[in-house]
Parts: sequence; structure tokens; C-alpha cells
Amino acid sequence: MHTKHGFKLLLLTFSLVFSSLTFALTLDEAKTKGLLGEQPDGYLGIVSSATAELNQLKNNINQQRQALYQNIAKKNGTEVSAVEQLAGKKAIEKAAPGTFVKSTEGQWQKID
Repeated sequence: MHTKHGFKLLLLTFSLVFSSLTFALTLDEAKTKGLLGEQPDGYLGIVSSATAELNQLKNNINQQRQALYQNIAKKNGTEVSAVEQLAGKKAIEKAAPGTFVKSTEGQWQKID
């Protein structure tokens, strides 16, 4: 993977995906409230009780992320799983205090 180009493309696309979402419950609100969290696989997970709205938000964003990851992998000649893992690592590293991330062992942890 052309890492420098891949990182820039990944960050730009994340910004576009996250800024274009318009749901009754936003991604930032869901994360701040501890409802959704970042996972090592590059996708969002439900931290606690699921609702229809929360499932819809998670599924919509994860579908957009999957399409993005496939596009990045194709452009960089790498496996989608490598892009997913890199995206998950970056999202966890950038997680805001008070939000949740899933450890590689599968446990939700609140960021201090």
C-alpha cells in the first residue's frame, strides 16, 4: 500500500463521510452518549442496548465505510482487510475522551 497517499485519502474520506451524515441521532452524539464505539476492524459497534435508530445509524455508516475501504484497497492494490485494520487503528487512536473503543480482546473500554 502506498501508505502516505493511503493515509491522506483515508483521512479525507472519513471527514467527508462523517460530515455528510444527517440523522436524528448524529454519530458524534451516539459516541458521546456511549451508544456507539470504534472497533479494531474499522467499523462501528453498539456499546450497549440497540434501538432501531441506533442500528440504522451504525449500519448506514458501516456500509459507507465498507465502500470507502474497498475503494482505497483497489486504488492501493492491497487487501480490504488491511485497510479496515488501519482505519480501525486510526479511529481508535483518535477517539475522544469519554467515548468507547473495543479492545482487540473484544471488551469495550471508555477513553479517559
